[in-house]
Amino acid sequence: MAKTDSLSQLGAKAETPASPDEALLETVPYARGEGPPAIVRFTCPEFTSLCPVTGQPDFAHIVIDYAPDAALVESKSLKLFLTSFRNHGAFHEDCTVMIARRVIEATTPLWLRIAGYWYPRGGIPIDVFWQTGAPPEGAWLPDQGVAPYRGRG
Repeated sequence: MAKTDSLSQLGAKAETPASPDEALLETVPYARGEGPPAIVRFTCPEFTSLCPVTGQPDFAHIVIDYAPDAALVESKSLKLFLTSFRNHGAFHEDCTVMIARRVIEATTPLWLRIAGYWYPRGGIPIDVFWQTGAPPEGAWLPDQGVAPYRGRG
């Protein structure tokens, strides 16, 4: 059983942080065992941030895949962290990579990749992909399942 007594958000009333910098990403211990590593996926199909120039909302479908080593991201803290972008102004690329780097900082995974499938602004969808390196040998990496943007067609 994972040790959870040090968690401050899980099982408690927790307010959405005012900004990603204020958000706390919590972890729980993980014993990964022998053989190929597990791949853990988080999908956030309704991610929201703000354009840093216009202040208009930007929307994305975020997919995070990572191979944990000794720590897992606690999902409620991740949800609160992602929600904290709601009032945060940053470009698509910055938001996507910032999320990845914070997960890496919190968990020190064996490997991580992130995809930000951003909905069109000005008629142009922007997709942002980033990973720490080659995937671990033997790990099963399913397709991210997000269709390319096709507009009305």
